[in-house]
Amino acid sequence: MPSSSWFIAIGAIASSVCDLATAASLPSSFEWSSSAALIAAKDDSYDIAGIKDPSIVEIDGTYHVFTSTAKDAGYSLVYLNFTNFEDAHSATFNYLENTAIGTGYRAAPQVFYFEPHSLWYLIFQNGNAAYSTNENIGDPAGWSAPTNFFSSEPTIIADNIGSGYWVDMWVICDDENCHLFSSDDNGHLYRSTTTLGSFPEGMGDTAIALSDDANIYSVYEASNVYRISDEEYLLIVEAIGSDSNRYFRSWTSNNLTGTWTGLADTESNPFARSDNVVFDGTAWTKSISHGEMIRTEVNQTMTISPCNLRYLYQGVDPSATADYNALPWKLGLLTQTNSAC
Repeated sequence: MPSSSWFIAIGAIASSVCDLATAASLPSSFEWSSSAALIAAKDDSYDIAGIKDPSIVEIDGTYHVFTSTAKDAGYSLVYLNFTNFEDAHSATFNYLENTAIGTGYRAAPQVFYFEPHSLWYLIFQNGNAAYSTNENIGDPAGWSAPTNFFSSEPTIIADNIGSGYWVDMWVICDDENCHLFSSDDNGHLYRSTTTLGSFPEGMGDTAIALSDDANIYSVYEASNVYRISDEEYLLIVEAIGSDSNRYFRSWTSNNLTGTWTGLADTESNPFARSDNVVFDGTAWTKSISHGEMIRTEVNQTMTISPCNLRYLYQGVDPSATADYNALPWKLGLLTQTNSAC
């Protein structure tokens, strides 16, 4: 595994490239192409129904992917890697329940390299917001036992969650603080904060970052927050559309604690929805759901270039019928086709 100095050097180069790329910043509307389904549950003794919620980074031409495994009995996590998306379907599944991460409810992973600690962090939900650490992203056995960020559900979430669920944790850090975003399936996106020097301890000051009480499905779950430049952040949040299919809305802000301004944030002008996606062959899904941008800068700043976006997402056969946890979710790849770069 490369040393932490390698990541710092690559991060500095990627930051410079990204800053130059912002001259052709994000468009006000998006167009995408989609692959066929690339990664699905394996026919093995784990009896998984669906593969969901991917987190992905690319290092030296290798893609490292962490996903949820879903079935009626509950959720767990799996790790795989590959060098070509054409071969992703045959990648070995490393079920993380066989590591110190353990059995029980674990879902919705996010992976990043935290430079101050020279460690990889895997963030996930377990009824709380949890994390595990590893010195080597490519070693599934290296993950530590989970530690919770909070002693209990923050009061502001308990007061607003209604009949929803506390889900989909996402960490992003700036030069001073680390912020944990989460959702409640009830129209609210939350932000909790600790200092960069204290992370992962001290997460608190939880506040509502974005909400829609009139239509809880318009700010539903599966948020991603990315740094586009020193002066721009991109937020995407999954919504459930009027056709009951899932799609993404987007906003931007000049800081992580400020007001989010709509970018492509409606059903008629979405960030990613089946009707602004051209499929390779027959459309295999009508839902564009929980996923992540492919990141080559892998540190805690979640920095991406606004150019030529690629997004690994979950979709499902629209004819499939089952309880939500038992649906045959698969992963596909969106590629932006209207980049201004």
